[in-house]
Amino acid sequence: MLNNDVLRSLRYVLNVNERGIVEITALGGLDVSEAEVAAYLKRDDEEGYVVCKDKVMAHFLDGLVVFKRGRDERRAGLPIELPVTNNMVLKKLRVAFELKEDDLHDILRSVDFPVSKPELSALFRKAGHSNYRACGDQLLRNFLKGLASFGK
Repeated sequence: MLNNDVLRSLRYVLNVNERGIVEITALGGLDVSEAEVAAYLKRDDEEGYVVCKDKVMAHFLDGLVVFKRGRDERRAGLPIELPVTNNMVLKKLRVAFELKEDDLHDILRSVDFPVSKPELSALFRKAGHSNYRACGDQLLRNFLKGLASFGK
């Protein structure tokens, strides 16, 4: 899924404006301007659209964890993970919103996209693990849609 689409969805979930995205990204250790964020939030067919790079998305996701849960001083200074994958987005959202396995299932069922427990746990495995499964765009899109109505 495109980083721009994820950013637009999360903006809706969090009910924040461009300034809020700037502040959350800063919590993740990267300064971006409101103008840059506005360009990321445009549709790809709109004038002024700019592709949101993995570096920006990684810092935003790390900032989101800090925004929702507070800073963990034991983890200070850890490098960002690149490239940003759908699995990484799902993992970071799970941590940020403090979602348990049942919450994840409820969110996906709420949008008529049920996933079995083994399928779901495979999404959170390390790449290269024998049971690892890549998270598809459709699953992430449905998860973000369900998260918006989940009330977290």
